[in-house]
Amino acid sequence: SGARVDAAEVWPLLNLFFDSEMHRQHPIAGSVAAMTALAEHADVVVLTNLQDHRQQTRSRQLADHGLELRVFTNQAPKGPALQAILDEFRPERAVFIDDLAQHHDSVAEIAPQVTRLHLCGEPIIAPHIACAHKAGHADARIDDWQTALPWLLERLYSDQDDKGS
Repeated sequence: SGARVDAAEVWPLLNLFFDSEMHRQHPIAGSVAAMTALAEHADVVVLTNLQDHRQQTRSRQLADHGLELRVFTNQAPKGPALQAILDEFRPERAVFIDDLAQHHDSVAEIAPQVTRLHLCGEPIIAPHIACAHKAGHADARIDDWQTALPWLLERLYSDQDDKGS
């Protein structure tokens, strides 16, 4: 109908979606190829704010699209969860990609050394999402994988001091 959904109804509706329709989601254009390419250069993991009981379903969904990735679940700002992942993997460099500005803010606060890309690859939604780059919490805002992949690879191999350029 185009009517705004009341804030109190958002998570119940999203949970219904995850329970009944998540298996029907299709990858965003270019995402599978980009993740596959990134996996040739780095450990790629997924940090999602799906509830813990949906972790296996999300893993299976990604595998069905050719992405065998480790999935971490979280139900709060992503900074602390990302720090736990960093503590486990101990990477030389890390890149955080997310579609919501508040998660970039959280990561910037807890792990400022991590390169942060704000990417909302769904064209219908992207114009309505607050920009973490404009807010100073992300190093860039790129909303398509064709442009994002070269940017990400450059950051993986560039001098850490140049991450924001």
